[in-house]
Amino acid sequence: MTERREFKNLISPERAHETIASLDIDPGTETVPLRAARGRVLAERIDATLDVPGFDRASMDGYAVRARDTFGADEADPVTLSLAGAVHAGESPSVTVESGTCAEISTGAVMPPGADAVVIVERTEMTDDEDIEVGTSVAPGDSVMAAGADIAAGARAIGPGTTITPREIGLLAAVGCESIPVQERPHVGIVSTGDELVRPGEELDSGRGQIYDVNSDTIAAGVEEAGGKPVLYPHAGDDYAEMERLLRQAADECDLVLSSGSTSASAVDVIYQVIEDRGELLVHGVSVKPGKPMLIGRMDRSDGGTAAYIGLPGYPVSALSIFRTFVAPAIREAAGLAAAAAPTTTATMATVERYTEGRTRLLPVGLVEDATGALLAYPVDKGSGATTSLVEADGIVTVDASTSYLDSGERVTVELFSAAVRPPSLFGVGEDDPALNRLLDRLDHPRYLPVGSREGSRRLRNGVPDVAVVAGPTQHDLAAEPIGEWSREWGLLVPEGNPDDVTGIDSLVKNELRFVNREQNSGLRTSLANAIAEYADENETERHTVVESIDGFDFGVKAFESPARRVLAGTADVGVGLRETAERLGLGFVSLGTQPVVVLANPDRLSKPGVESFETAIANAGELFDSLAGYEK
Repeated sequence: MTERREFKNLISPERAHETIASLDIDPGTETVPLRAARGRVLAERIDATLDVPGFDRASMDGYAVRARDTFGADEADPVTLSLAGAVHAGESPSVTVESGTCAEISTGAVMPPGADAVVIVERTEMTDDEDIEVGTSVAPGDSVMAAGADIAAGARAIGPGTTITPREIGLLAAVGCESIPVQERPHVGIVSTGDELVRPGEELDSGRGQIYDVNSDTIAAGVEEAGGKPVLYPHAGDDYAEMERLLRQAADECDLVLSSGSTSASAVDVIYQVIEDRGELLVHGVSVKPGKPMLIGRMDRSDGGTAAYIGLPGYPVSALSIFRTFVAPAIREAAGLAAAAAPTTTATMATVERYTEGRTRLLPVGLVEDATGALLAYPVDKGSGATTSLVEADGIVTVDASTSYLDSGERVTVELFSAAVRPPSLFGVGEDDPALNRLLDRLDHPRYLPVGSREGSRRLRNGVPDVAVVAGPTQHDLAAEPIGEWSREWGLLVPEGNPDDVTGIDSLVKNELRFVNREQNSGLRTSLANAIAEYADENETERHTVVESIDGFDFGVKAFESPARRVLAGTADVGVGLRETAERLGLGFVSLGTQPVVVLANPDRLSKPGVESFETAIANAGELFDSLAGYEK
């Protein structure tokens, strides 16, 4: 029997950073063509091997002259010079400027022998004899860029550690560099573990508990953003031998190996055993949430060297949080890039957030503007396994291990996920609805959390969202302002042809049918509960007796399409849902009535542009509602 490994002696986040800094992730240097060097970091100093420019050249259109020939000249008493010829850019001068003469010259052209200054064309006049009258005095060097004035041969052009941008490429091209030595991007091997994982694009068997591999592509994108070169390896199951083979291959081929999953303390999570057997495990567990099951170590290479190793948690939110906080800075340093200055903003906590686990917490938060334009931060924490938290949050508030709660109204610093983050134009919560989804598409940068009608009303009362969408007979705060309303037909979803002859609630009670309900906060569930109460009264029985006779009533699924999917899959005989869903997916439908859908606005934000735009979109969406079965406005 495999021994269960416990987390012991969790190290602090500071110690974790120090341990990662002690790993050798130096990838060395490489030479790349100049045209491929943008964004790379110069590995060595580059000196100019020639003058730039390599010749004295005119910096203005005009006439090349001997400066002393113009001394004392002005507009009232010009000097007349004979025109000896012309010099154009890109050609060798065929004329020499003698005393008393001049040569027409173009910007960028080589200064002809004898000339030491340029008189700009605006300060000259041509006489009828085609001589040139000069109406100003010039000094030697005026309007002339001397050879080496930009950069001289032997001078330091660019130093090591410089990140190459278009301006550096311009300078390097000017000194004749065709290719340059740069810091090599660290190769980062990525291995996702777990028997339940399937790569996107492959067939998924949900019946076996399979899920798509989120971490491989997510972490690979993070590696690229940090300046590394991701190398994705095949998915590894929880088999020790296969895991060992893939990790050793990655260690031989990469500077840093990242794994995700199989780092916790369960008996099947064996990756730490591989590291202990084939290298050195330095850390097993960090005092941080999310991300406690983090590994840091070294893996032996077949050439006698070692590769750095970091094990990330399996849940996507945990994995990405730990990667951004601990791993990305190490990759940037190995790539020679300066530490990224994380964009931050200050916000006010919209709600109280309690925390008593005694670990540093990386709290994902979303941002919303209040009526004055000030930023509010609200927690977005569905648990480490919820991938939607990745896109519903705007940044992270780091909560010290000694902090037990954040108070409503408390000022906090939010580390934004990127500089491109901006608060949504409209922040809504509540019922999920097909018409609502289409309305949101007509707005600029909205955010909507489908938490259900009941929870949406509660959050609106707390003053965090701009709007809440409630469906059915759900009670809502009378202080909220309705800004739009429509109705939708709801009822029972059955297989095409209604093989069980379902006619209504009576069929659910009297027939042995597998039923799938919506979750507790859904307006559809509330409407169904009210219909069951009416049925119980009509049949002179108790409501709980009716509910107990319906197989599956107490278990609810999240989204409006979820019951339909179970009926389609054959895992349920009947589900609660909308006529629109039934017709779109080819299911039978037994109507139980219509229910109103009301959009309620936070009364303090009625003048917010996003709320006004939403109200206008609803008012002008008659054709949208006409296109959906069972909808009316």
